[in-house]
Amino acid sequence: MLADFGAELIKIEPPGEGDPLRKWRRMRNGVSLWWQVQSRNKRSVTCDLRRPEGQAIVRRLAARSHIVIENFRAGALEKWNLGWDELSRENPKLVLVRISGYGQTGPYRGRPGFAAVAEAMAGFRYITGFPDLPPVRPNLSIGDTIASLHAVIGALMALHTGKGQIVDVALYEAMFNCMESLVADYDGDGYVRERSGSTLPGIAPSNLYPCKDGAYVLIAGNADSLYRRLMSAIGREDLRDDPALARNDGRAAQMERIDAAISDWTAKRSQEEVLLQMEKAEVPAGRIYSAADIASDPHYAARGMIEQVVAGDGEPLKVPGIVPKLSATPGAIRSPAPKLGEHTDEVLQEIGYSGEAIAELRRNQTI
Repeated sequence: MLADFGAELIKIEPPGEGDPLRKWRRMRNGVSLWWQVQSRNKRSVTCDLRRPEGQAIVRRLAARSHIVIENFRAGALEKWNLGWDELSRENPKLVLVRISGYGQTGPYRGRPGFAAVAEAMAGFRYITGFPDLPPVRPNLSIGDTIASLHAVIGALMALHTGKGQIVDVALYEAMFNCMESLVADYDGDGYVRERSGSTLPGIAPSNLYPCKDGAYVLIAGNADSLYRRLMSAIGREDLRDDPALARNDGRAAQMERIDAAISDWTAKRSQEEVLLQMEKAEVPAGRIYSAADIASDPHYAARGMIEQVVAGDGEPLKVPGIVPKLSATPGAIRSPAPKLGEHTDEVLQEIGYSGEAIAELRRNQTI
């Protein structure tokens, strides 16, 4: 995100194989398609952080940077002589963003942590899925994305203060920060939220409803005025006018009754018919999009959310557009994801390394 909005972002990768993400998920021409999305607008420098010469490169880069971002286990930077004390000595206004599984303090700080484990520890996995089945995971690394968004927020807030400082982001805490009233419900009411399938417990109606053509429609009529419009649209004035259902707490207590009425109505109509009626009634509703649906949707296109670029392998590729939309200083995709070490010589020259010094670093496999 920082790179999308104009930050000069230099990614340090280990020589040889580079970032493991280069080989994750679907591949094209030997490179991950995810890499082509995740690493756009970045420059790649190879550097062995285990070698003193590599550590010197990082310290020199940090001395001229606003932000350093790292996602190693707590203590790794210190082991490589790249901790806060070393980096801030040359750059007192530096913002050091540290992303780890469990944070820089606490009894778990030394544990290795991945998003999957963090999602489980945060309570997210426990409530995800259907009540009669084991917890499930979404088919993506949502914990990494949520943590990175918190890291961006922390970095920007730290920059705004003008003070050098550490931004400590733990994967499990970033996910826990999205868990709404999970702990408050338990502490204040003794309630442990359980898996609930496609419903949203305590907020009604909001669910997935079947249509006669075998498709489904998501309908969210959980605001009081929306609920009234929804019940009018499906011809259930009795439920619309029932004083016990006028407010959400009353509807939540009778969620099954309301969902049954909506399902009975949608099951007699096609998905398109349901969506048209919901649009006329001004009730939020939608279908479940696949990747193919997203790629061909006119609203995505109109909002610039699907951009076609020439990827780092030289071939065209459709990728997600820029979020959020800024009116005066919009973001942009300026360059494709880099090849491994593509900018090493260029960056090292910029920070004062001579051609001879760069050649020596390459000979001893520091870069």
